[in-house]
Amino acid sequence: MELVFPPNLIGKVAIMYRQRIGLRAEYRDQEGERVKASPSLAAKFQKLKSLTVNLGYFNPNGVTANSRLKYTVNLDGAKSVFRFRCPNEECIRGDFDLTRELASAVAQKRTTVSGKMSCQGWQNKTTVDTVHCHNILCYELKLAY
Repeated sequence: MELVFPPNLIGKVAIMYRQRIGLRAEYRDQEGERVKASPSLAAKFQKLKSLTVNLGYFNPNGVTANSRLKYTVNLDGAKSVFRFRCPNEECIRGDFDLTRELASAVAQKRTTVSGKMSCQGWQNKTTVDTVHCHNILCYELKLAY
């Protein structure tokens, strides 16, 4: 196979630049791999028949709701590393991981679990190691067996 270059590129060196991945994207990629490698909820928690999740995202002082979400989880498709993104688009190494809370609820055969979590990531790339994000996730998990 012969490579054919356009006339304007003959004799010139083509330099390809690789896009630098930011701290946020790098962390999300790592966590995405961790999620993908985990078994499905159906495989890990075989007695669990349904799971409904209610989420409320709040600013750090807990007063203003950024968004709310309610959904019924597809147990065959959802993974057992059960995490949700921080709504702060600049948050570095944050997010909310409900994996332990879900596993504990299933082990105890609880039908409802609720609580709050504070994001422990960094507010943005200029505040890494100095200012935490502290957005709040209020959650409720409804489980059926």
